[in-house]
Amino acid sequence: MTEPRRTIFITGASSGIGKATALRMGKAGWNVALAARSMRSLKEICDELPDGQTLPLRCDVTDYDNIGPCLEQAHQKFGQINALFANAGIGGAPGGFSEAPTDSWRDIVNTNILGLAYTVQATLPFIKASKGHIIITGSVAGRRTLKGSMYSVSKHAANALAYNLREELAGTGCRVTLIEPGMVDTAFFDDPKPDALRPDDVARAVFYATDQPEHVEVGDLLIMPVAKAE
Repeated sequence: MTEPRRTIFITGASSGIGKATALRMGKAGWNVALAARSMRSLKEICDELPDGQTLPLRCDVTDYDNIGPCLEQAHQKFGQINALFANAGIGGAPGGFSEAPTDSWRDIVNTNILGLAYTVQATLPFIKASKGHIIITGSVAGRRTLKGSMYSVSKHAANALAYNLREELAGTGCRVTLIEPGMVDTAFFDDPKPDALRPDDVARAVFYATDQPEHVEVGDLLIMPVAKAE
């Protein structure tokens, strides 16, 4: 009897790391539920993957009530959710704590911290049912002190959430992986970053973590570009 195809639910899937991961996982044979606010971008990604393996979902992770119905649609279509890649996140405005607009802080907290926590809580029933895997996009900015950076503050919180979640799930058969990239050349930045990581560098790390035997948990993956590794 053929094993059912595994399913991954990806937030922030419309561009950058999320898009690269959706493409890599889909081409590796996974079902992919792609969640983001831009349906047009998601549908373009789906067109690059085999028929029947994708589900584009308009989803705003800052709205808890929006996440559950998206998960239900994915579960109904694919029968199970084996992995969550909690990847949605935003950057901040310049100015540091002295001058940055406080609206930008609210947006960072709502997306990078609350949105992550909302996504994890909404997904946990499905992950527990499948003894599945939660992968979280943290950042090297969550390990270091970056002066005046509310983004860095939010990534310290994301890293801490991953550690605390791993403790909560101990003994359940579920796995938690925290991926902490250095600078990645995405639309996150206004200018190209030729010395930075590429989105697929992170996507390969997601695939690596999910491709381990059931008794292996890849806890933390710090991924740095060689030019920035000092």
